Amino acid sequence: LHSAVTRIQVQRPGFNYTFAHICILNNDKTCIVDDIVHVLEELKAARSSNRTNFAITYPITHLKDGREVYNGHQLGGVTVHSKDRVKSAEAIQLTYYLQAINSLNDMVAEKWESIFCDTVELFQKSNRKVKMYSFTSSSLKEDFQKTSRVSERYLITSLVLVVTLAILCCSMQDCVRSKPWLGLLGLLTVTLATLTAAGIINLTGGKYNSTFLGIPFVMLGHGLYGTFEMLSSWRKTREDQHVKERTAAVFADSMLSFSLTTAMYLVTFGIGASPFTNIEAARIFCCNSCIAIFFNYLYVLSFYGSSLVFTGYIENNYQHSIFCRKVPKPEVLQEKPAWYRFLLTARFSEDTTDSEETNTYESHLLVWFLKRYYCDWITNTYVKPFVVLFYLVYISFALMGYLQVSEGSDLSNIVATATRTIEYTTAQQKYFSNYSPVIGFYIYESIEYWNTSVQEDVLEYTKGFVRISWFESYLNYLRKLNISTGLPKKNFTDMLRNSFLKAPQFAHFSEDIIFSKKYNNEVDVVASRMFLVAKTMETKREELYDLLETLRKLSLTSKVKFIVFNPSFVYMDRYASSVGAPLQNSCISALFLLFFSAFLVADSLINVWLTLTVASVEFGVIGFMTLWKVELDCISVLCLIYGINYTIDNCAPLLSTFVLGKEFTRTKWVKNALEVHGVAILQSYLCYIVGLIPLAAVPSNLTRTLFRCLFLIALVTFFHCFAILPVILTFLPPSKKKRKEKKNPENREEIECVEMVDMDSTRVVDQITTV
Repeated sequence: LHSAVTRIQVQRPGFNYTFAHICILNNDKTCIVDDIVHVLEELKAARSSNRTNFAITYPITHLKDGREVYNGHQLGGVTVHSKDRVKSAEAIQLTYYLQAINSLNDMVAEKWESIFCDTVELFQKSNRKVKMYSFTSSSLKEDFQKTSRVSERYLITSLVLVVTLAILCCSMQDCVRSKPWLGLLGLLTVTLATLTAAGIINLTGGKYNSTFLGIPFVMLGHGLYGTFEMLSSWRKTREDQHVKERTAAVFADSMLSFSLTTAMYLVTFGIGASPFTNIEAARIFCCNSCIAIFFNYLYVLSFYGSSLVFTGYIENNYQHSIFCRKVPKPEVLQEKPAWYRFLLTARFSEDTTDSEETNTYESHLLVWFLKRYYCDWITNTYVKPFVVLFYLVYISFALMGYLQVSEGSDLSNIVATATRTIEYTTAQQKYFSNYSPVIGFYIYESIEYWNTSVQEDVLEYTKGFVRISWFESYLNYLRKLNISTGLPKKNFTDMLRNSFLKAPQFAHFSEDIIFSKKYNNEVDVVASRMFLVAKTMETKREELYDLLETLRKLSLTSKVKFIVFNPSFVYMDRYASSVGAPLQNSCISALFLLFFSAFLVADSLINVWLTLTVASVEFGVIGFMTLWKVELDCISVLCLIYGINYTIDNCAPLLSTFVLGKEFTRTKWVKNALEVHGVAILQSYLCYIVGLIPLAAVPSNLTRTLFRCLFLIALVTFFHCFAILPVILTFLPPSKKKRKEKKNPENREEIECVEMVDMDSTRVVDQITTV
């Protein structure tokens, strides 16, 4: 396999590039290859010459020239004899390092990587007993973007399901008052806002990434609720009003809360889109979400508002809500077939009494269900204890999960499942997780290496690690020569330069030491490096975090000034800060906005209840997503930011109606709040869940995390809106005192209406007399 890889050719006009032309070179101008290749070459030579005394030790072995090399990351699944001699190994890892010094070299290296993957696949077909996994510098990017391609048909299925359910949610038996077109147009409003944001991002040179898959669901939760809330407000208006008056009442009733929740979205996602967020994917996601939410607000005000007016005129003229044709009077319908009567069923205003006129929309299934059954059931005295008990169970499980929260830094969590990245990282975790990455231990100042106390300090710092160290090898070299390690400075340095580093087995250590000549020609070691490897267990990531923090603290307090580094530390540091930063900033901005709006809303108690509800929902979502094996990574943090807004979106109108209600009992106002806002919440929740379900089938870890987090957010918020809040609000503040005003006889008003009926049976109020 190694020979096949080194023979790969990349054809360019006038020249064919091989691995030797683009590899990173050693000091002797040869390609850098893994030491395990040299070990295998020596093992092959020993077998061909029938030598049986050649042995490989683990994790450090010796080559023929006497060099000590570390093979802990190149041999996996190792079984050893006594004295660390390798008996067998289940896996070998080979790494090839390519240059990228200019654009031509970078282009050739990229093409070489593509041919490399094809070469490994061909080699796999001819050697089926050996399983091979290839991984290149572009694999992660390709596999990350693959999620978008594999999600296409599932998203189309999701769209079809949401369209169907949105139309059904807005429909009712009455063909005049039914609003199926508004369900479709509400979804179209959300789609237009999302497409507008995508277009602006593309025009401004923004980059697409697979995290954008979450934006349609962010818009679905916010935009559809706003449109359903407007439709719910329309049902509360009086039918004898003009369409303009009904529309004005709708905007006055629903747009204030929709404006405030939109502002909350813009602030929280705006903070996520700011330079405070140091992950580009998260920043672009938040920026795109802000643009989409802003245009959704404009489209709801203009496009959807106009659609509402249009359907209002259709209803006012007694036209069919789908076919827009005039609905005949009941006496005309009696002469038509049954199917015709079924399609054109409608209630005319003159067919209803005054007491029935306000209930013309009760034939809507969800309105009828909430008003007739659910509101009375959830506020029943015998149901409340079970709801409270269920909430305590919810808190208990959420706490259990919250105590087990772990930050995820596994790159396989953001790519599609059947990809090279997943296969490679799974195999690497299985076979090569016994040791940590090689940690560079850099001493960046001139110290007294010849001093025995300093030697003890340095050895103490590196104690417990597997070490590839010039310093320890040099001290052992001196001991073998029966020379004291506590030599004078000049003798210690001269022996190091002229004897130790000249030996073939130690010559490679010359790259780890920097010498400097002083003005008096005295040579000094101004800086040096060693390499450390820690033994790790299954919880490799957590151990690396602890190890990194321990070494950093030690570097600040130790006598010897040193730093530790590994390329993976950059990712760990960046990831650790990027996971907490967006969530922390968004929470701070949300709390600030809630505090600031306390001076704007009619009652600051609304904000108190809203803050407690958001805290309860977020606590539950974090706990349950941990129990569902979702780690706190970039995707889940973005979902938690959205969860803050989604909770406020659904709970704010409910709490506002309850807190501002006067003159009746708490139970009465809980029922009233559910009747007024419950239908819109239920409609948007059903559409949202139906839209999420196809996402669970996408073969991608990114969409799996997205589905689980968004599903939990929707479920927990729904649980609070329809169970926890209606029960808790009935026995916790604010109090509702029934105010009975004594009406004196002299203050009583009587209204006398004299009606005249004309020949067309139209009721007209002729005179109103007030006494």
